[in-house]
Amino acid sequence: MKLVIDSKIPFMHGYAELLGDVTYKAGAEIGPDDVRDADALIVRTRTHCDKMLLEGSKVQFIATATIGYDHLDTAWLKEAGIAWTNCPGCNARSVAQYIEAVLLQLAAHGCWRTGGELLPATARVTRGELDRTVFGGLTLGIVGVGHVGTQVLLMAERLGFKEVLLCDPLRAAHEGASGPDFVGLDEVAERADVVTFHTPLTREPQPYPTFHLAGREFFGKLRKGAVVINSSRGEVVDTAALKAAMKAGRVRTAVIDTWEHEPGIDRELLDMVFVGTPHIAGYSADGKANGTRMSLEAVAGHFGLDASAFEAVSAPELPEGFAYYPEGVGHLLAPELRLYDPVRDSVALKQCPDDFERLRGNYPLRREGGNSLMG
Repeated sequence: MKLVIDSKIPFMHGYAELLGDVTYKAGAEIGPDDVRDADALIVRTRTHCDKMLLEGSKVQFIATATIGYDHLDTAWLKEAGIAWTNCPGCNARSVAQYIEAVLLQLAAHGCWRTGGELLPATARVTRGELDRTVFGGLTLGIVGVGHVGTQVLLMAERLGFKEVLLCDPLRAAHEGASGPDFVGLDEVAERADVVTFHTPLTREPQPYPTFHLAGREFFGKLRKGAVVINSSRGEVVDTAALKAAMKAGRVRTAVIDTWEHEPGIDRELLDMVFVGTPHIAGYSADGKANGTRMSLEAVAGHFGLDASAFEAVSAPELPEGFAYYPEGVGHLLAPELRLYDPVRDSVALKQCPDDFERLRGNYPLRREGGNSLMG
């Protein structure tokens, strides 16, 4: 069997070869000539799997080592008889870690301090300025409550938010009274102090399309001074509408990990946001290992091959005394920020926005950890 695999997917080497002959290539550079004789592909979001890439090829199966799959033309794949899978939930805890870290940094830098000024994320604040009790007076709105949104909910409960509003019209329609108490997007806009988006990118005529879900109408209803976080897909948030809302003071600040038109991101928005990162919220080594393992197991399952060896795919241990961003102050503020501080990723992107893809492809070691690692 022949496989073509995105060369930036970690922990593949030595495992993928158990399935057959492997060609590694940068995802954005995988073309028709590369896949013509391939039986299976393992890709990320940078490889658009559609008729242009795959027509006339031998490809039978595609695994994307990601939660999102809007880079797959699923309708055409169905017509062509090419099976596919994504990796739902593989990096859900990683994204929740990202949201927790930016919330802690926002709190430490005065976002919700009465009468206080929101300092830049790079300001040298002290441990005493991180007052976790502020979360007890805040309402969090989670838009999209799948694998990631559910982990964000659990994180919000740990931080002690006064209230968490859940918005997921697709789940609400399917689950009805048996599901959680979902609310509409308008209620989230009107009541939430922080709104965080965790939806897939969908467009009409699909039900409840999410393209520009946060657009002019949403921001017009948004509670004045709210914080907006997007780590779902860039096109879920209308960039122009967000910038207008920030300039008008309706949005106090924003945290953006996923951008419209990646990697050609909006430089003005990057300068405006509290934290701006290069689509890495789900990039913990744990999440990446999960995606690699799930992809390899899926390929093996499709072709009836032994997948037992892939149980060993795992993230490396952290070195003694690890701090994700020792040059910053986050590791001194909270144990969670010692494990992961998104300010490091934001500084790197703001200094070199043209390096968006390089920063994604050469991402430093990051672990999700747990109480044992944060103690």
